[in-house]
Amino acid sequence: MDRPRVVLSRRLPDAAVQLLADVADVVQPPVDRPLGAAELRAAVAGADALVCLLLDRVDDALLDAAGPQLRVVANIAVGYDNVDVEACRRRGVRVTNTPGVLTDATADLTLALLLGITRRVGEGDRLLRAGRSWGWDLDFMLGTGLRGARLGLVGYGAIGQAVARRAAAFGMEVAYAARRPAADGAPPAEHLPLEELLAGSDVVSLHCPLTPQTRHLVDAAALRSMRAGAYLVNTARGPVVDEAALVAALEAGEIRGAALDVFEDEPAVHPGLVGRDDVLLTPHLGSATVQTREAMAVLAARNAAAVLGGQEPPTPVR
Repeated sequence: MDRPRVVLSRRLPDAAVQLLADVADVVQPPVDRPLGAAELRAAVAGADALVCLLLDRVDDALLDAAGPQLRVVANIAVGYDNVDVEACRRRGVRVTNTPGVLTDATADLTLALLLGITRRVGEGDRLLRAGRSWGWDLDFMLGTGLRGARLGLVGYGAIGQAVARRAAAFGMEVAYAARRPAADGAPPAEHLPLEELLAGSDVVSLHCPLTPQTRHLVDAAALRSMRAGAYLVNTARGPVVDEAALVAALEAGEIRGAALDVFEDEPAVHPGLVGRDDVLLTPHLGSATVQTREAMAVLAARNAAAVLGGQEPPTPVR
């Protein structure tokens, strides 16, 4: 009997590849770079499983190219806005993601961005690298302290709660906006309507999924409602923020600064953000630790292997 065929859209750590190779024939991508849409459609033809990344668009065209034997799309990410889940369901294709394993890494980066923008770390680094003159003084490059400041979390799932625990260690007051109150065991925080959270927070940090309802959730009106001295941090998904509106708000002094790890049209970054000292930018590094990326790949491989073996995957998208 022929073994199942698993197509990888990117090269994966050896541990994940070996796990898949134990149960299927593994087809590695022909090049070590992101595949274009046409290349991915060609690669996936005849596959029983696809292991993909968040920049791979899984839509009707890709699913048709794969063929009716496709059984599972294992997405290496928590979010799955790149996957047309309904199109997969119509074809009986299971969709899985990788929650849990990247919670701490993303929460750590959120705090790094929060500290970096409020204490002007990136700005100071650029000053020294440019060789500009400087001298210690009482009012030199003053930032903003965190103790007693209010952190407003938009979304209070696992990552938002991990950020809350870390923020508490810095003496921050934490509030959150979410569709429903947090379950028992969550870090203590005030549950507020979004409008009140935006208006009353010194730092607003985004931890919601990208959905039609959250696309451009932070738009011009939302930014105007924030405090003039507030900061925006985004480690969720880029399109949750209207980048053009953010640039306009920064230029108008409606907020004090922003720290972004994700962007509206990745890998492109709005040119109005790039040259600003009140903006800190990182290239989607939320889960970028050796341990986390390997754990994500292994979990995706476990998901694909389970479905191919007729079992329930560890982390299905419901």
